[in-house]
Amino acid sequence: AAKVYGLKVLASNIEDLEHNTTRFFVLSKQGGEKARRNKTSILFTSRHEPGALVNCLQEFSSRGINLTKIESRPDRRRPWHYVFYLDFEGHLEDPPVEQALLSLLKRATLVKILGSYPMGDKNGAR
Repeated sequence: AAKVYGLKVLASNIEDLEHNTTRFFVLSKQGGEKARRNKTSILFTSRHEPGALVNCLQEFSSRGINLTKIESRPDRRRPWHYVFYLDFEGHLEDPPVEQALLSLLKRATLVKILGSYPMGDKNGAR
């Protein structure tokens, strides 16, 4: 990343695993151009009841959308509730992604779209 973006490396070889990678994000109010291969990141909360999370996730699987990351964090505003961070293949403009997100809005208690961006490969290329 330092070579690609002209940055100075402050410390080398600090990873625990040989193939460790770190993701970097550029934030802006406007979305970037759609690439050939894209990922999208969102966060959402679901109801605190049996099946609520799986029902939210099925909106993606039923449309053939591959989830690449799911992470949960405690919701600081509500004890015993969680915020789910989700990455998946596809762009916000792709019809299956649009449909999944519209359906998710009906099932989730909160949905925030963080954005779509070009998908890198294992070598960091986009």
